[in-house]
Amino acid sequence: MDEYRIEELAREAGVPVRTLRYYQERRLLPPPRRQGRVGWYSRAHLERLRLIARLLERGYRLDGIEELLAAADEGREVTELLGLAAAAGEPWAEGRPAALTAEELDGLFGRQFTPELLAEAVELGYVRVEDGRYVLSSTRLLEATVELVRAGVPLRSVLAVSWELEAAFDRMAFAVFQLARTHLVDSGDLPATVSRLKPVVRAVADEHFGRAMDRRIRAELERRSGPG
Repeated sequence: MDEYRIEELAREAGVPVRTLRYYQERRLLPPPRRQGRVGWYSRAHLERLRLIARLLERGYRLDGIEELLAAADEGREVTELLGLAAAAGEPWAEGRPAALTAEELDGLFGRQFTPELLAEAVELGYVRVEDGRYVLSSTRLLEATVELVRAGVPLRSVLAVSWELEAAFDRMAFAVFQLARTHLVDSGDLPATVSRLKPVVRAVADEHFGRAMDRRIRAELERRSGPG
């Protein structure tokens, strides 16, 4: 279908009609084309609703979405950013949240999980406290941290390195994002392109990290086997 009545659009987008009307009141959704007393909505309206849903799933608030969409309607640059957000679909991070009690965390880390380190983990975005439970953002990061601590690395040191990793991967993500923004925004099927390239980007990141580790190990071996 190229055009929809309001009930048809709501059904296609998977939202109640009252929600659709509310979005119109907040100007998140442009007005329909009027033909007599009937309002006709286009595919662009449907894509806008799907984009709003994706942004809500990613934690955006409606007032923030309203500002983004208003800016997008005024210029191409923000529209490109929104297009990339829509194309991203599922989050790139694969770890799922996990909720643990204080006793469960003590069982994993003992006395190492101090209030000071809790505050640091919260600032990193790894943990949030809800109703007396600790919600960890990623089970994969939790499992890796547990393995490192069991191997003898202090939890404090793991968090210290995490700051370095966050900064390094932020720089890498920015570089990849700039490539996509420059060369892929105008591609015919951006969501399909991003989906196809996601494993490629992961493979490149993994290979570069492996090469960097190889260089570090060789440098350390040379240092230890050098004169003196």
